[in-house]
Amino acid sequence: MTSFLITYDNKPPRNYTALYQLMAAWNAVRLADSVWLANLNGSAAQIRDIVRSQLQADDVIAVLELKQGADWATRNVPATASAWLSAHIAPAQKAA
Repeated sequence: MTSFLITYDNKPPRNYTALYQLMAAWNAVRLADSVWLANLNGSAAQIRDIVRSQLQADDVIAVLELKQGADWATRNVPATASAWLSAHIAPAQKAA
């Protein structure tokens, strides 16, 4: 499995039901309002197309592969998101 960051901009009229069901099925973790983290099989393009099928044609979607060992930092994100990043990307760096 590959780690991905999935983000979108859902334009009006907004309907999140199908998208939220998809994220739940993928066991995705919410990083921010429209940003999710997930471990999935497939390419970024394949995942983008699946997400696209749950949104409107004019919505913005970006899928980015996250590499093991990559540097990251967060502030005010859900604890579940920080835990996901620590478990799948790299342990959080503590300030000295």
